[in-house]
Amino acid sequence: MQLPLPLITSSGTPRKCGNTYGSLAAAAIAANTANYMARFAAVGIGAEQAREYGALFRAASHEYAPRVAEMLDGVAEGARINVDEIYALNGRTELIYSVEPGVARTQEPAECTALAVLGERSATTHTLLAQNWDWHPDQRPYALLLDTTDDQGRRVLALTEAGMLAKAGLNNAGLGVCVNMLGTLRDRRDGGVPYHVLLRAALEAPHLGGAIKAVCGTPRGASINLLMAQAYDGGTPGEAIDLEVGPDDVGFLHPIDGVITHANHFESALSAVDTLKYIGGSSFFRAARARRLLGAGRIEEERIKGVLRDHGGFPQSICRHEEPGAADVDRTESLFSLILDLDERRMSIANGPPCTAVEYHHIGLEKTG
Repeated sequence: MQLPLPLITSSGTPRKCGNTYGSLAAAAIAANTANYMARFAAVGIGAEQAREYGALFRAASHEYAPRVAEMLDGVAEGARINVDEIYALNGRTELIYSVEPGVARTQEPAECTALAVLGERSATTHTLLAQNWDWHPDQRPYALLLDTTDDQGRRVLALTEAGMLAKAGLNNAGLGVCVNMLGTLRDRRDGGVPYHVLLRAALEAPHLGGAIKAVCGTPRGASINLLMAQAYDGGTPGEAIDLEVGPDDVGFLHPIDGVITHANHFESALSAVDTLKYIGGSSFFRAARARRLLGAGRIEEERIKGVLRDHGGFPQSICRHEEPGAADVDRTESLFSLILDLDERRMSIANGPPCTAVEYHHIGLEKTG
């Protein structure tokens, strides 16, 4: 079955994995880097300043996530792109959305509705994650799947953008991550390790505790929500947790009746001011609606697909569609929709918006012992 987007595979040391990826996707990475450099310029960050931020991101990444940084350095080498521009690309959330400290941004975060279902609630007894990735529709041509196997035997499959290492994905230890953008008045552009490097560091972890440690122990500038889960072999029930991560604080949400849902606003008692309160938007009902649509009893994957295709609040619905007449900077839709079966180590992915998808396409990973 043909996948709805390119698949890049690489193996070896982190540097070699990155180099192979960069070489195989060089044209897409060059185009995506140029695209984001133009987006940075549109918010007042010229090329030289973007590279200066990239150098800061690179230094922080090498200090706190060195294996991920080695892979990104390899991407730059393989694609023959300025390494600081590659790090600026991976800091696109910080550079586009962060503003002066204490100043609320004016754009609603466009990224995603996510959910987790524990085995006690899923029809197959498997631990499941799912989400729609909502982003600017012009970014669809730069999306790809990255499948890497490193020199320690860790295999990671992630949906990402060309030149980045991860967005939502899973690894062969049964650990999966979904992501939502958040925002606080404390977000800043030069606060440490970029959002997308942090995502990859979580996916590189061998277990859920290690992923949580990677997130909490890494300095960051942008807020991010990570919905994480892991399936365990041998009949041990899986686990899920939601981490609402600000620049200097972390909040936690745990499953209720075996389910977690999340959108783009804070729900925990984090000691930070949520900038979405100054903007408003569909996030304030999407997560609650997703939980309600999941309903009672055992939850099949078809029901999850129905939630991801839901049009309540259209066009700013769980299945997001472009708003007629929206300014270019505000254009967004569900680019891809995915379901992760962590017991099977399987990703199922559909071109978005998912209401138009006839089927989800499947790709699996081998388990580790």
